[in-house]
Amino acid sequence: MTAVKNVLVVGSGLAGAAAAIRLASAGVAVELAEIKPEVTALGSGITLQGNALRELDRLGVWERARERGYPFDVTGIRAPDPDGTVLFEIPDARTGGPDYPAVMGMSRPELARILHERAAEAGVAIRYGTTFTELRQDGAGVDVTFSDGSTGRYDLVIGADGIRSRTRTALGIDLETRPVGMGIWRSFGPRPASVTRTDLYYGGPSYIAGYCPTGEDTLYAYIVEEARDHSALTPEQRLAVMRELSRAYHGPWDEIRETLTDPSRINYTWFETHLLPAPWNRGRVVLIGDAAHTCPPTIAQGGAQALEDAAVLAELLIDGEAVGQDLWDAFHARRVERAKTVVDASNQLAAWQLAREQGDVPGLMRDVALLVSNPA
Repeated sequence: MTAVKNVLVVGSGLAGAAAAIRLASAGVAVELAEIKPEVTALGSGITLQGNALRELDRLGVWERARERGYPFDVTGIRAPDPDGTVLFEIPDARTGGPDYPAVMGMSRPELARILHERAAEAGVAIRYGTTFTELRQDGAGVDVTFSDGSTGRYDLVIGADGIRSRTRTALGIDLETRPVGMGIWRSFGPRPASVTRTDLYYGGPSYIAGYCPTGEDTLYAYIVEEARDHSALTPEQRLAVMRELSRAYHGPWDEIRETLTDPSRINYTWFETHLLPAPWNRGRVVLIGDAAHTCPPTIAQGGAQALEDAAVLAELLIDGEAVGQDLWDAFHARRVERAKTVVDASNQLAAWQLAREQGDVPGLMRDVALLVSNPA
């Protein structure tokens, strides 16, 4: 017996797709409403740490993901000098346990496709190009009106619709999403043979320059600078800015820079952050993933935390007998403080970088690794 028989999930990113897969695999009737008309994902690549890989395995997609991603176990630290000198090689913590690599890079759209394929296999009814227009709930369920005029009634609605969550707004939750003070240029392109892991360059004209292999033939590269308004730039001008910033970095960057030729493969976003204090639910509507917490990718845990939200919520719904306060207390006890620790640590690293301060980076990273090594 499960606490719910039918569920609506709003948003098909990592958190939404994972929750839908887990619930549908347990026999719950799940509809997944995605406002975009097809499978898509913002950005170019994603860095997945071991605890994220552990959750992908539990979703039944680890083998597929491993075939299309690029695993590695060491991160390099390079100098912003004419040779891109390697200063340190740091073994990454295997936060997923010994059965998984420490880190894996992937194309975000590729990961999205894998999760959507798995959701369809599990029996999730995916509704593309659709979202809700109204939520009306009582003690027993939620009545939903959709943008296509259809309606439905559900035992639970899961809002996994991202940092600008429409579900959060519909619940009347006023949550400040604030800029951190950094902006990131990202590109997606071919992987030179010299790139076999993430290398980070601290210093120079930008805060960080780095890259991550995402497959046998692909990588994403990024440069973090002070947050600026680049909205008026044309795609060609954006490409020119990223190429110019990259000239301060060498080693594999000299090869990567030569591949920066396609304006459509460049994007720029600001780092932003928020954390919703408990409760994350209002009655039978609950927020997970970026809808509840988001942070700069300074410790590469955003995707993992979204997957963990989905795992814990689905477990409690599958094993529970009713949607009530006991279930919500258990959910918040397992998720809120853990997510807060990750958000606070990510923001602390960003603050040190903005201030050009050393800080106790090894100690902070060690504490987060110890935390997330234990399943949520």
